[in-house]
Amino acid sequence: MTRESKEREVMDDKFVPELSVPENVTKTLLLVSNSASLEKALEKLIEIAKVPDRRFDLSTKNVVTAVLQLCQTLSSPSWRYLLLLSLKALRNMCAGEIRNQNAFLEQRGVETVMDVITSAGLTIDPDCEIIRVGLQLLGNYSVAGREHQCDVWYQMFPHRFLKIARVRSREICDPLCMVIYTCCEGTDGLLTELSSEQGLPILKEIICTSSAVGLREDWLKLLLSKICIEGSYFSSIFFKLHSHPCVKNNDIVTHLAYQFVSEQAHLLSILSEILNEQLEHIVVSHVFALSIFGIFKSAAVVVDFSNRGKDDLPTGEESPKDVVDILVSSGLIELLLDLLRNLEPPTTIRKATTQDQIKEATSSSSLRCCPYKGFRRDIVAILGNCAYRRRHVQDEIRDKNGILLLLQQCVTDDDNPFLREWGIWCVRNLLEGNAENQGAVTDLELQGTADVPELARLGIQVEVDPKTGRAKLVNVA
Repeated sequence: MTRESKEREVMDDKFVPELSVPENVTKTLLLVSNSASLEKALEKLIEIAKVPDRRFDLSTKNVVTAVLQLCQTLSSPSWRYLLLLSLKALRNMCAGEIRNQNAFLEQRGVETVMDVITSAGLTIDPDCEIIRVGLQLLGNYSVAGREHQCDVWYQMFPHRFLKIARVRSREICDPLCMVIYTCCEGTDGLLTELSSEQGLPILKEIICTSSAVGLREDWLKLLLSKICIEGSYFSSIFFKLHSHPCVKNNDIVTHLAYQFVSEQAHLLSILSEILNEQLEHIVVSHVFALSIFGIFKSAAVVVDFSNRGKDDLPTGEESPKDVVDILVSSGLIELLLDLLRNLEPPTTIRKATTQDQIKEATSSSSLRCCPYKGFRRDIVAILGNCAYRRRHVQDEIRDKNGILLLLQQCVTDDDNPFLREWGIWCVRNLLEGNAENQGAVTDLELQGTADVPELARLGIQVEVDPKTGRAKLVNVA
């Protein structure tokens, strides 16, 4: 039995306060819907308002005004079902119909809806459905124009937004993001306010809720994309999620505390998904790219490489050229090569290495494990994308003795799905149109061969240096 069915039983079986509705409101709703009761009238209005032409027809009969007046009389919890129906009817009527949206504005509809959300929804045991439908209504209303956006914003920002954001509910979080996004769309001043000291706690609570309930819906992604990737507010939000001190210079990360929290990882994961899904449609700001690079450098210093991680993080895709060049000039290639060089070999190469060679290598060097499943693959993917038709990147990798290192990545690895594919992609980009790099591969001469079929198509064999136990590759074409 649904909650609404139980409520209707209670209304039938137990005493409930008398419902006192102005006669003109009752008459309007019953007449327009051709119904015999308020409940049936509201249920019919919900269906009628789903059709654009009929929404317009309702706008000529002052139905929005009547339903808002009805909401003001439904103060008792006993009338929750009628209140929910009223909000749904208003939500549908305000979906793309400017006359209904303007009537909602003239009748101070935001104030009425917020009173409902506060009194009936934001209680000790929050009524998530009331809050959700109320937010959907405000989202449909706010798209009507700047006046409507500001009407919602200045009645909810910051305290009401913050109170709603603190409710850990999947049902509420995404429509809240819808309201905030539609208010800020095309209004830079409101976006600036959202990213101020007053607004950052709201964003922090939204991300904490998203992390707690596993929310990754479209409105959340649209909001975070606008603020973090296209805008310049990523660093402020990222550090708001963690109370430890940090140093920032012009919104660029230069240092952070030696610890990350799960909410920060969750934010990075969502932003990675956004970039992979909308790569061709998003313009990545330079501030965002450099901030991510700063975090990566800091994480590389403090991450635990002694344990092999089992969790997955998504692999990045190719970035716009200007952003890549900025990151390369900031030391990205050197950092990635150093990280890759200090990792233990992929499992395919480890299996081709004798136990004596492994012991000798272990005693002479301190090799690190991948801190998460796919770490090596992601490094190779980034290097491959950076090298794509960028001669200066190809040359830098050669100058930093990275060619052999990257050739070693063209193998399968249990801890790094699709490493071979990314490795071959990276080597192809590294050699394309670069005679010096092609010559460097041709000149490879090492001793002791271990057969790795995955490299045969490239004309390359794995070889193990008996002195160090480190696997390398040789050109056999």
